[in-house]
Amino acid sequence: VQLQASGGGLVQAGGSLRLSCAASGSGNSINGMGWYRQAPGKQRELVATITSDDNTNYADAVKGRFAISRGNAKNTAYLQMNGLKPEDTAVYYCKADTKGLYYLDDGTPVVQRPMDYWGKGTLVTVSS
Repeated sequence: VQLQASGGGLVQAGGSLRLSCAASGSGNSINGMGWYRQAPGKQRELVATITSDDNTNYADAVKGRFAISRGNAKNTAYLQMNGLKPEDTAVYYCKADTKGLYYLDDGTPVVQRPMDYWGKGTLVTVSS
């Protein structure tokens, strides 16, 4: 599975951005997806996650401002970021974890080792 994140950029405080993460391969193989971020000099931290049945979880710092969602094919995740603050400045990484067992569209079962995959990251800069 390869993840391609996009949508980062420079925005003024109070503005909005929408990040996208596209995973290669079948969405049937992907379990949860999530967004993490890493600011300069800080550790990578969770921003938001979404499960295969669309249950979501958010870091307290972004609740009420960010929204995570998935595309219908389940191999794409989005992060709508509103009310951006300078402290949201970071490189944002997409993560996906795969299922140990999934089914192709024709019903064929596929067994694989569950793994976590990370995208390369997209830079979000919020100016004050």
